[in-house]
Amino acid sequence: MPEIRIEEVPQRRFERVGLHSHIRGLGVRDGKVEFMADGFVGQVEAREAAYYVVKLIREGKFGGKAVLIVGPPGTGKTAIAIGIARELGPDTPFVQISGAEIYSMEIKKTEFLMRALRRAIGIRIREWRKVYEGVVKSIEIKYGRHPYNPYLQIPVGATIRLKTKDDEKTLKVPEEVAIQLIELGVEEGDIIMIDAETGRVIVEGRVEEEASEKYDISVKRRAEIPKGPVFKEKEIVRFFTLHDLDMYFARQQGLVSAMLFGFAIEEREIPADVRKMTDENVRKLIEEGKAELVPGVLFIDDAHMLDIEAWAFLSRAMESELSPIIILATNRGLAKVRGTDEISPHGVPLDMLDRLIIIRTRPYTEQEAKEIIKIRAREEKIDLTDAALDALTKIAMEHSLRYAIQLLAPAQVRAKELGRDKVDREDVEYVKKLFMSVKESVEYCKQYEQLLLK
Repeated sequence: MPEIRIEEVPQRRFERVGLHSHIRGLGVRDGKVEFMADGFVGQVEAREAAYYVVKLIREGKFGGKAVLIVGPPGTGKTAIAIGIARELGPDTPFVQISGAEIYSMEIKKTEFLMRALRRAIGIRIREWRKVYEGVVKSIEIKYGRHPYNPYLQIPVGATIRLKTKDDEKTLKVPEEVAIQLIELGVEEGDIIMIDAETGRVIVEGRVEEEASEKYDISVKRRAEIPKGPVFKEKEIVRFFTLHDLDMYFARQQGLVSAMLFGFAIEEREIPADVRKMTDENVRKLIEEGKAELVPGVLFIDDAHMLDIEAWAFLSRAMESELSPIIILATNRGLAKVRGTDEISPHGVPLDMLDRLIIIRTRPYTEQEAKEIIKIRAREEKIDLTDAALDALTKIAMEHSLRYAIQLLAPAQVRAKELGRDKVDREDVEYVKKLFMSVKESVEYCKQYEQLLLK
């Protein structure tokens, strides 16, 4: 019999690289902002100002305020907002919207902004629950006839045997739990937890036993067999946003509300009394020590697109007890406040501007632009020759840093087509001819002004 040869197939992972996936924080070490750290290069003054904002937030001295980051396009305004969120903690909610989005939704502007604000506020709930927890040793689903179709069977219950290191129990569970067991794909060897009061099933992982079949790819994480009794009281930590709770209570408002909210709840306004109910429940949980608030960051880009009504709403929202950290960004200079004839710095009403902590960013130097391109290339796993790096840096200074970064991926595609692993100068120059920068686009419009439609 010929020998069977088994070869390990190398795994390929799909990784989506975001524009700011390299940002880890504000690059602060021992209270000092480093020139290059946590994915940042330069903008030391702006990052130091942002770090002071972080310290104010941590000390509880930021109430009634918001941050406005101003600067030319491509100078790291969004990156600084993300850096602030990263500094506040890994589980800090971060919600990003554009000022123009409020006009494209089917709900009112104020409702859209309110939902964004409440999505940016988290609540971590800790509660002791009576649960059944253990390794599934056997599971048997019981089926019965469908009440309206005698040819169709549906789950009507289940018998499940759970085991810990110290105990073992056989449980009979109703239809609601049986359906969850099927939907979650629970099988022997899984570690599960069943809430004794609500019947909610949580799959915690899977035990890897010596006799069990091993898989190269495992969907469920490996876990140890629980200790103690199967039936016990256990502290469970769950994380929600205020918007999650708003939606939950909105759906609990009886038949009329169910008809109104149903599947179209995203397109309708959530009543004020529902949000009031959410806030009362949250305050009660916090006062009882069962929950803690996790204020997040609401980042509004292109803030100059907000109109006078939106500014008035945000001004009032800043004074609320349950308010996230609001960070705005704009690249406009003197501009008209939308909805008025008033000209104001950055398109922001003067009375609102007076309440904002303003952080400015500056254009990058040639050396800073070069380092940023190197970081982005490393993040996107693109190898550059020194000549290609110099060419991209020159493009960044003559056109824009964003345009230079946008050329990285197409230049890599061309290099691979020619059988090269590294991107060279000629690849950069070739794709530059194919894709225009903003500066070249303006020149193109002037050149063909008579032919282009107005």
